[in-house]
Amino acid sequence: MRSHCMENSALTQSILECGFEVSNELGIGFLESVYENAMFIALKQRGLNVIQQAPLFVSFR
Repeated sequence: MRSHCMENSALTQSILECGFEVSNELGIGFLESVYENAMFIALKQRGLNVIQQAPLFVSFR
């Protein structure tokens, strides 16, 4: 169980670092899609398996 938590922690750290990289490199003022695409590239460059705009099924009422 402990290694699973450490694994998640390392993944979370990588995702946060990518977010900071994107934010620092691009700054503010772009459309959300620009940041989404940049984040996708940054995550892929770290070797993470990423799916952009994965379908999400929601049941409502």
